[in-house]
Amino acid sequence: MSSRRDFMGMALGGFTALGSIGALYAMKKSWDPLPSVKAAGFTTIDLTDAKENEITTKEWRGKPIFLMKKSKDMKPHDRDIVVGEDRYLVNVGLCTHLGCIPSYKPAEKEFLCACHGGKFDASGVNLPNLPPVVPLDIPPFSISGTKMVLGGTGPEYEKLLADGLTRKV
Repeated sequence: MSSRRDFMGMALGGFTALGSIGALYAMKKSWDPLPSVKAAGFTTIDLTDAKENEITTKEWRGKPIFLMKKSKDMKPHDRDIVVGEDRYLVNVGLCTHLGCIPSYKPAEKEFLCACHGGKFDASGVNLPNLPPVVPLDIPPFSISGTKMVLGGTGPEYEKLLADGLTRKV
């Protein structure tokens, strides 16, 4: 009779241990960030895909990112991202006035925010006497060859911050 009780006790203990391991595993999985959240931290952009005077929109952490290769006739600016001989505009595509998404007008080489008529030039700098009082933000980035990784800070981004050409996003 005691051997049957011993068997029942060991069986109950074994099932309890297995259940506890399963519960701990499920709790750990619920604490881990989702794969979509992990992926949202960094976005890699191939700069060779950018076209002159044409905006390409990417997404980083749920925000639109404007990418454009600047043509030779566009005025250079210290905010431009320079890779080799090419200059790029890389900005968070949200107006710094009220957060609307400005549209790019290629003929004028300007961004126009329809919410309150704000304008930005082809480097993302706000034009004077209009509602946005600061330029479009530049997302944190690092550059490796022709690849730009959004989300990490490289020396190019640190220089823009130090020179006061963008705000920390």
